[in-house]
Amino acid sequence: DVQLQASGGGLVQAGGSLRLSCVISGFSSDDYAIGWLRQAPGKQREGVSCISFKNGYISYTDSVKGRSTVSSDRAKNTVYLQMNNLKPEDTAVYYCAADVSGSGYCRYLEEWGQGTLVTVSS
Repeated sequence: DVQLQASGGGLVQAGGSLRLSCVISGFSSDDYAIGWLRQAPGKQREGVSCISFKNGYISYTDSVKGRSTVSSDRAKNTVYLQMNNLKPEDTAVYYCAADVSGSGYCRYLEEWGQGTLVTVSS
């Protein structure tokens, strides 16, 4: 079974940085993509970033572009989301999820890890 473990959240002041990690296990193929999503209190879940191991595709939602970088360490089966210049509106529970359908994109995120809370104080 595919399992994802997200970590790295915490409390940070506005302008600070955090690096979230997502460890992936139970999947030996390169035919998948990992998405980072977040859900703020009282708001709908939104996609933050996507990285594909199938075709190298990377994307960011507009609100984090220029402030965030998604990367991977294949040897550690880990995907990272580096977030800089954090803003109070970045406060949310962040999740990583996997699309193992072979689409090459974050279209069918059916495998989810538990969330990690990011709190940005003003």
